[in-house]
Amino acid sequence: MDTTEFDNMMAERPYDVNDEKLLHDRLVARRLFEKLNQTDFEDETTRHELIKQLFGSCGDRIDVRPNFICDYGYNIHVGDNFFANFDCILLDTCPITIGKNALLAPRVQLYTASHPLDVNLRTKWIGTGAAITIGDNCWLGGDVKVVPGVTLGDNVVVGAGSVVTKSFGSNVAIAGNPARIIKELAPLAAD
Repeated sequence: MDTTEFDNMMAERPYDVNDEKLLHDRLVARRLFEKLNQTDFEDETTRHELIKQLFGSCGDRIDVRPNFICDYGYNIHVGDNFFANFDCILLDTCPITIGKNALLAPRVQLYTASHPLDVNLRTKWIGTGAAITIGDNCWLGGDVKVVPGVTLGDNVVVGAGSVVTKSFGSNVAIAGNPARIIKELAPLAAD
């Protein structure tokens, strides 16, 4: 069986961003997120149905504010109690997996997509990417940017304006450009 550009993208290998299937999938996602962004806040049923159609999987109690933008949607997986505030961008060429009780402040940007440094590949519209994983009980402050391949453990707080270029374990507050640990945090208390 031949390997498709979709297969390459999902396996974090270089792929043709102008592949017909990928172009179609991005158009489908765009139609869904534009409809979501235009749906009245009080129409929670329709909003949740649109999110379920757009995302690969989602838990209960999901709130996504306009103007939400993504590439494919089907590579986004979020747990229960997920909140994405205004103007969040999730470029999901590879999976973005977010645990339960996650808060994304305004203008958070999660980028699984990237491009080659080699100009000869970049000018041929070859894309690259790597998955992003965010644990349970995380809060990403306003204007946070997370680059491809980053994993954040549980109970991580990311300060506003930070650029997260590497992975961090659980129970830490991080901030800066590039982000670094600024404080150890107590774990979630057992019930």
